[in-house]
Amino acid sequence: MSDNSALAREMSAIREALERLAPAPPMTFDVAAAPAFVWQPDPFPGWLEPVGQVARVPIGLIRGVDASRDRLLDNTRRFATGLPANNALLWGARGMGKSSLVKAVHAECADQPGMDAPLKLVEINRDDIETLPRLLATLKKAPARFILFCDDLSFDRDDTSYKSLKAALDGGIEGRPENVLFYATSNRRHLLPRDMIDNERATAINPGEAIEEKVSLSDRFGLWLGFHKSSQDDYLEMVRGYAAHFALPLGAEDLRKRALQWAAERGSRSGRTAWQFIQDIAGELGHRLDI
Repeated sequence: MSDNSALAREMSAIREALERLAPAPPMTFDVAAAPAFVWQPDPFPGWLEPVGQVARVPIGLIRGVDASRDRLLDNTRRFATGLPANNALLWGARGMGKSSLVKAVHAECADQPGMDAPLKLVEINRDDIETLPRLLATLKKAPARFILFCDDLSFDRDDTSYKSLKAALDGGIEGRPENVLFYATSNRRHLLPRDMIDNERATAINPGEAIEEKVSLSDRFGLWLGFHKSSQDDYLEMVRGYAAHFALPLGAEDLRKRALQWAAERGSRSGRTAWQFIQDIAGELGHRLDI
């Protein structure tokens, strides 16, 4: 009996090992299930979680970044209609609407004339970048166009997952899937900490070669859009835009004074600060914010 039990355990272990070595079953999903999806790499081979309603604001409410807004909008419109377009890196100051802009641009372009396929938004977590090849293998076979979005993308010392992203952006011998575009946001222009770049440059025998592989990652993005700290005028324009859109019953001078006080208390003027101020005022006034 014991010999049979041992044999059964051995056979079970062999079967499990063979299953792990076998090719993953093809992953399928319903493109029409939702306007957006979140990539979930586990359990293997992964799946796309539908998002019925994306948390976003109308593109008209994103103020103070007009040039970046227009360039990303034009790039996305081209992609949606089958024209050449670039991967985009939105980098710069925190709270200036980088991720909000990506989601708003997707909504603006999702139903435009001239599209040859639906335009979907797929979010991938920064920690799942190493699974990009698996995700792209599924997306390239789907009857839709995809904006693959990674928010707050950056890489730290000894982090090698950036190599998966480089390979995905370059596409290897196949090239990047024609129906996939990659948009990322980051606080870092080169996606790496400045002190890490400077340290490698200072200590390497050949400083140029030492940092080129890592710094060149950002070069894979054809479109670089910089977001800088807003001026007081830009900040107040954001506040006034929100207040007008939601019809907040507050006088112009009172709104200005309180908005500046709010920013001073936080030591920050940004789109996020303006939105948080509007939420506070709306709550105080008992006014709902229906987006």
